[in-house]
Parts: sequence; structure tokens; C-alpha cells
Amino acid sequence: MASKPSFWLTLALGVTLSGLSHAQDTPPAGSAATPDDAYLWLEDIHGARAMDWVKAQNALTEKRFMNSPEFTGTRAQILQVLDSDARIPFVRRMGGFLYNFWQDKAHPRGLWRRTTLAEYRKANPKWEVLLDIDALNKAEGKRWVFKGAQGLKPTYDRYLVSLSPDGGDAVTVREFDVSTKSFVKNGFELPIAKSQVGWIDLDHLYVGTDFGPGSMTESSYPRIAKEWTRGTPLSSATTVYEGKPSDLAVSAFHDRTSGYERDFVNVATDFFHSVLYERKNGKLIQLDVPTDASADAHREWLLVQPRSPWTVGGATYPSGALLAMNFDDFMAGQRAFTVLFKPDAHTALSSYAWTQHHLILDVLKDVKSQLEVLTPPAKAGDWKHAAMPGAPAMSTVSVVGTDPDHGDEYWLSVSGFLAPSSLERGVLGEGQAQTIKQSPAFFDASKFKVSQHFVTSKDGTRVPYFEIAPKGMKRDHKNRTLLYGYGGFEVSLQPFYSGSIGRAWLKRGGVYVVANIRGGGEYGPGWHQAALQANRPRAYEDFAAVAEDLVKRGVTSPAHLGAEGGSNGGLLMGNMLTQYPQLFGAIACEVPLLDMKRYTHLSAGASWIAEYGNPDDSKQWSFIKTFSPYQNVSKDAHYPPVLFYTTTSDDRVGPAQARKMAAKMEGMGLKHVWFFENLEGGHGAGADNKQAATMHALAYNFLWDHLK
Repeated sequence: MASKPSFWLTLALGVTLSGLSHAQDTPPAGSAATPDDAYLWLEDIHGARAMDWVKAQNALTEKRFMNSPEFTGTRAQILQVLDSDARIPFVRRMGGFLYNFWQDKAHPRGLWRRTTLAEYRKANPKWEVLLDIDALNKAEGKRWVFKGAQGLKPTYDRYLVSLSPDGGDAVTVREFDVSTKSFVKNGFELPIAKSQVGWIDLDHLYVGTDFGPGSMTESSYPRIAKEWTRGTPLSSATTVYEGKPSDLAVSAFHDRTSGYERDFVNVATDFFHSVLYERKNGKLIQLDVPTDASADAHREWLLVQPRSPWTVGGATYPSGALLAMNFDDFMAGQRAFTVLFKPDAHTALSSYAWTQHHLILDVLKDVKSQLEVLTPPAKAGDWKHAAMPGAPAMSTVSVVGTDPDHGDEYWLSVSGFLAPSSLERGVLGEGQAQTIKQSPAFFDASKFKVSQHFVTSKDGTRVPYFEIAPKGMKRDHKNRTLLYGYGGFEVSLQPFYSGSIGRAWLKRGGVYVVANIRGGGEYGPGWHQAALQANRPRAYEDFAAVAEDLVKRGVTSPAHLGAEGGSNGGLLMGNMLTQYPQLFGAIACEVPLLDMKRYTHLSAGASWIAEYGNPDDSKQWSFIKTFSPYQNVSKDAHYPPVLFYTTTSDDRVGPAQARKMAAKMEGMGLKHVWFFENLEGGHGAGADNKQAATMHALAYNFLWDHLK
């Protein structure tokens, strides 16, 4: 059980639920244009005029970049990776089975399936298909996109399956019976909305959804949490908690751990602040932790992660620490925490995962993974600490699965820029984890090397970045180089293997660089907070410093240096375009925020005020406008070629901002401005592998062509 339920925590920009009737997709009536914004009409997402403009722009981009043998070849190379049968079918254990969702050429919308551990160990395991999304679409005449399934513990015979009509965040939720491999007739079902739902028991759910006017927050997420009983209409569900319209989201959830059953209500006031209540005997009891801390109850333990220094019980704990104490003792008023992790200048806690008897910590040391196993005392005493060996250099090792209800099994994903992913399984106390599945190599990694570098940003901060380059690369300032960044929402960019990047960029002789700029989580909450709101430009200064360092080191030159980023990273790209155009030869700006004056009134934008600030407040707009590309673009400036791409079905950021930026630049007479909008795919930009391959190929070919 986590204090921040996954239904909204995963909505952090870029790394991914309002009732459609309440999403702010259209501008106010009569506001097709204003003196300071001639392109408001493009906010009418499905409007005829706006879609005619999109179709015309798509046609121009297709003609220029997508009708060539080079594009066809690049897309085919990427699609081979995405559709490969040799990919690892990553699994999640639920009860006695391992579950997987799989997409390939024959099943573009995918198969939800399961198998046993014994079968999974085989080179070609036999899978039991539970739900064929392509077959479902054919039967129902729909284009559903699978968005996950929640199982009912401990039997896992019933599931709540989420399906999106277009790949966006809004989903329908249907009850599914695995024994019959069918949806339950007259079972639990929710209409399409940005819903939060979870099992209490077979006949009861916690649900937050679009109950009608006023039931969603200004951020377009559930404002009301209810308890719903089987066989009764949704309208009769009992209200558990009703939040304010200004809250981000309200959710309720039940922990079914045997012997430790508890109910909780989480009220997220913004993206980084929330209040957690235990629901007990019909009453709500607030957990007395800072609103910017996360609290997690597991069995008898309470874990707390403060995001700012916390003084309690006569001790002060630093931001980014991990604290533990007995849950019942805490609720009784005791405050004697044990420090499980304390960060320093080089380390941060990336994540943690419980097994039945242990806690695994994933620690980043200068953005590289180290795992540690902690064992709580049986009654009194200290927690035991032990290193978990086996992490390769320059790698990411992450816990991707445990089954804390039934034992100490754990699953690890191991990946590096040049090391294809592997999936390992182990049981704590039974020796080192063993490799169960190994992804194939999709390009010849022996021709490249990975290095980590540090550069001093404008204010003196030391910023790391990873470089993947051909061995023996000449530092003659002529290497086509692609610089990628994100820098927001405490999201860390760690080493990862990408066959698509390997084939579409490295194999051509390009250099790929990942910048670990402020705003991310590479060094804990402080690294993120250093680029919040008025300090947002620090992230852009960091990215510019990396770009300048690549030139200084002779790797590339501005004419040969491209930049790419999506979502919050798209805002980063917009600021590189408008503030640092002299540093780049081309920029790919994907599913972006760009109009920071209007962002809170578009799609789910109000949910990110804690990250960027509120532009409707004149004092805050005074600093927000300094990093709002839509307001800062100038007809008199010289900009590098830029590609904006987005999706019509993106109900998180929405397509309007990319549309408006492209239209405004074109209206100013600026050259080399390109735009493409996919109809499906949501914020991920692709509803299936073919769509994803098309979008990636477009970006890589656009950049490669302009950096020669």
C-alpha cells in the first residue's frame, strides 16, 4: 500500500483521468482569438477548423519527411525492435501466476495473458490468453487500448480491467472473470472517465469517477471517493470523502494484507502535497506526517519519506531520508523513528520494495544503481543492512516485482546503455538472483563506449550527463549529437537500453547524450526543488551548460547538435528554442507544454501548479512568463529547425499547445517549422507499436537530416 496511489502518481509528465465532459479541452465561447493570442481556436481539439489545420500540417510533414526510403527504413528498423518475439515478456506475479501484456505485429493492440513460473523459465513458454484486445475490438467495433488490470487478492480470480478508447488517460473499467475469460455480466462497470477504483472485497469497491457536474477537481481528477456495493447503481454509492475543487485528486484504497487489513483515504492537494487518513470504524484519522512527505504502511511498519527537513520526537531528519517505526505505535502518538536511509551529496533513494520479510532499497550514487537489503527486527533491536551484489557499472538495476503476501521472491530488471535488458529472479536468503530472461542485442554495442561527465552550470552547480559515442570518436566538432533531457517532477533519467536509439541514431555514427539536469530526482528532493517555479530556469541553464560542454570538449558543434524532449521535456525544448537557439542545429519537441499562460486551463494542466506556478496570479506570472516559449517566441529571432509532434487524444497535456506554437511561428513567417499530430496514443504518442515506430522514426530522421 502506498500513500500516493498509482492512478494519479503515474500522471507525472512524461515518464503517464477526467470525465470527458469536464476536461477543459475547448476555449470559452467567443474566444476564437484575442489581441494577445490569435490561435485560441486551435484549443478546440476536435473542432472542424482546428482539425483541418492539423490535416494540412500533417500532409506537409508527411511529404517532407515520411515518404522517403530513409524514413521507411528507419521505421522498419524500429518496428522490428518493438515487435520482436525475442523481447523480454516482463511479468507481474499475482497469486500463482505470472501476468504479462504483449503487443507484436500479429497483435497490435495486444494480448493480456498469464503463465506459471515453471513455464516462464522455458525458452518458449506456453501462455494462457485471457483477453485478446484486437479480437475484442473486432467484436465491439472499437479501438480499445489496454490500460491495466487490478486483481482481487488473494485468489486473483476477478479483475478490474481498464480500457481507453484512444490511448488517453480516460478509461472504462470492467469487471473480468479469469475462470471464464469474460467480462462479468452485470458486474462492476464504469463509463469512460479518469477514474480511480480499487477492490475492498468481492462485493465492494472504492471508486472515484465522474459522478456528474462538480464531481471532478479543477485538475480533472476525482474529487469524491465513494464505497460502491455490488448490484446497486453507482449513484447510490456511499461518500467516504469529498474534497475541494482545488484539490488535485481524492482516492480511497484498501490494504488486504492478511492480519493487517486497513483502509486509507488520500487527499492530494497538489502534485507534491497530500494528506493521508486511516479509515477506521467509520472515522477518518489523519496520519500526522508533513504534507510533503510520503507515508507507506506495510504489515506492522510505517515508512515515511520527508521531502523537506522534518523535526519530530526531538530529532531532525533530512529531506530524502527514509524513516521507519511501528504503525500502531505511531498512531498511538510515539515518534521514535529509525533512519533506514540518509542521503548525502552523491546518493539519493530512487525507490524501495517490500518482500514479506525484507525491504529492498534502490539507491542512486551519481545516477548509478546500488541495491541494499534491509531486514526489520522481529521485536526489538536494529534493522540489518546488507548489500545486494551484481550491479554492472553504468547500469540501472531496479526491482520490478515482489509478492510480499507470500514470500521473499523478487524480480530485477538490469539494463545499461549498451547492455540489453535482462530479467533476474531471486528469493532473499537463497543466494544470488538468477537470470530468467535476456533481451537480444539489437545493435552492435562493441563499437561504442559509455562515459559519464560533469559540467558546472551557470550558478556553480555540478551537473552530470551520460555520453554514448563511437569508440575512437574524433573530437573534431563534427559528430551528429542528440542531447536528451527532462528535468521535472523528481523523475530521474538513469542508464537504459534502447534498440530503437541504437539502430536509428548510434548505428548511423551519431552520439547520444542524456543530461541529468535539476528538476529531476537524480539527487533526491533537493535536486528537484532547485528548479521549481521561480527557479525553473536553473533546469534550462543546466541543459545549456551540457550543450556548451559538448562543444567545448570537441564532441560536436551547434550545427551538429540536436535536442529532444517530451512533455515537461517538451517545455525544456521550447525554452532551448526560444532562449538558447544558438546552441542547436535542430530540435524535436514532443507532446509539449509551451503556452504557460494558458496551461492551467488546458486538459489536466491545473494539476501541475506546484511544479510551475499559477499564471493566473500576476505575481507568479511575472516569473512564469520568463520560461513560457509561446509568449517568448519572436519574429525577429533566428531559430533552428523545429519539429512539434503531439496527439489528438492526449488528455493529459493536450495537443493545443504544440498546435498553437507551430501556428504562431508560421504566422510570424519563421522558416523550418514542422508539425505532426497522431490521432491516437494519448500522452504516450502511440496506441500500438507501429504508431510508436512512426513517431520515433519521424523525430530521428528529422534531426539527422538537419544536423548534417
